[in-house]
Amino acid sequence: MNAPERHKAYLLEDDEARVEYAKDQKIPNAGLFTIYKEDHTIGNLVRMQLLRDSDVRFAGYKLPHPLEHRCLVKVQTTGAKPKEVFLRSISDLHSEFDYLDRYFREEVLRFKEAT
Repeated sequence: MNAPERHKAYLLEDDEARVEYAKDQKIPNAGLFTIYKEDHTIGNLVRMQLLRDSDVRFAGYKLPHPLEHRCLVKVQTTGAKPKEVFLRSISDLHSEFDYLDRYFREEVLRFKEAT
C-alpha cells in the first residue's frame, strides 16, 4: 500500500533532532523553529505561550503539509533573542503542566478518599 508507516509520524530516528532553529535573515530579532514529529497540539500551545511574553512581537505556526510531520513556529521579538524567548516559553509550559499534573493527582486522591 502507499500509506506511510505510522511510527514515522511520532518516533524520531537516531540522528534526527527534535527542534531546529534558523535565524531570519530579513526580519530583525526573528527566527523559525522547526519542531519535528509534532502537530497542531504543540504548535498552538507554543504559539499561545509565546504570545503571553511581553518580549514577543509576533508568533505564529503552520504545518506545511498533512503528510509532513513537522511544525514551523515563527517568532519575532522586540529585542530579545528569539531562542531565549522560545526556551523561556517552553519552560513556562513545562511548569504549567507540572502544576496541572500535581493538582489532578491531588483531586483524584481526594475523590478516592471521599468514595
